[in-house]
Amino acid sequence: MPAYGKFNVLLTIMLMLIASNSYAIEDFKVESATVSKIGNGYVLDALIKYPLTPRVVEALDNGVPITFIQQIRLIRSIPLLGKYWQWEKTRWQTTLNYQLRYHALSKLYVLLSLDTRHQRTFPSLQAALDALGRIEAFSLPPKHLSDTLVTQLQLRSGLDLHALPTPMRPGALISNKWQLTSPWVTAKWR
Repeated sequence: MPAYGKFNVLLTIMLMLIASNSYAIEDFKVESATVSKIGNGYVLDALIKYPLTPRVVEALDNGVPITFIQQIRLIRSIPLLGKYWQWEKTRWQTTLNYQLRYHALSKLYVLLSLDTRHQRTFPSLQAALDALGRIEAFSLPPKHLSDTLVTQLQLRSGLDLHALPTPMRPGALISNKWQLTSPWVTAKWR
C-alpha cells in the first residue's frame, strides 16, 4: 500500500475517533445527597442531573412517555477487613417512579408521580427535569435508623426501559443512547 493510502486510512480512523468522542453520552448524576435529622426523624434532600440524549428527547417530543426511577436504600454496613471488605445488608429500600411526557396541544411537559398520581406541568423540558431532579424533605422510616453509625443511605436514578412501548423496548435495551442510569451514591449525614 502506498504511503498516500496509509495516510488516508490513518486520517479516517482519527476522524472516526474524534467524531465518536464528540457524541459521548453523559449519564444521570446524583450531584448531592444529604440526610438531616428533623425532630425525631430523618429526611433526604438530593439533587440529580438528567442530561438526556437526543434519542430520548426525540421520543419524548414525539409523544412517548418516559419513566424515570429514583432508587433509595438504607444499608447496614459493618467493616470486616477495615475499609477493604464490608458486610452489607439492605434494611429498607424504595423506588420513586415518575413519568414525563410532552403534551403537543398545550406545548407543555407533564411530570406525573406514578406513586402519588400528583401531576405538574412545565413550559420547558429543562424546567421539568430540574423539578424531577430535586428531592426535598423525603421522610425516611425511623425504625431502620436506630443506629446511624453503621447505616448508609444510597441513591441512584435511571430510566425504566421496560415501561417504554413494546416496539421500542428491544432497541432501547441494547442501545447505549438509552442506558443513562447513575451509579449508586452514598448520602452524607448531617
